[in-house]
Amino acid sequence: MSTLSIGKLAKLAEMSIDTIRYYEREGLIAPPARRESGYRAYAPDVVGCLRFIRRAKDLGFTLGEITELLALTSQAERDMAGMKVAAQAKLGVVEDKIRELQRIRKGLKRLVAACPGHGALAKCPIVNALNQEPSS
Repeated sequence: MSTLSIGKLAKLAEMSIDTIRYYEREGLIAPPARRESGYRAYAPDVVGCLRFIRRAKDLGFTLGEITELLALTSQAERDMAGMKVAAQAKLGVVEDKIRELQRIRKGLKRLVAACPGHGALAKCPIVNALNQEPSS
């Protein structure tokens, strides 16, 4: 396969042209060569890079973190320990978020259960709870 137009690359990588241009501006992918016409000419291996970025985003990695992961993958001869450390750190962040969401869920369930859903809003347990001073 020779070089790819941005349209063909977008189709193969299953993402929009605008997203590819954004990743290029942010330095996640190298600027492509340009044809005589000025159009971008991407190397076929960029498809794999874009798929890597998309999958990493799906796992919750930020673009900054993905940049670091890409730097690690560019050094294939290195040990995989750095990649595992990055994944473990992201897993810790996700587990913290899950605990926080479970705390929020528990509080909301308590409020919803306490509210009869009818009557004067001034007597609503949800409004009253939201208006309370935080406990020290």
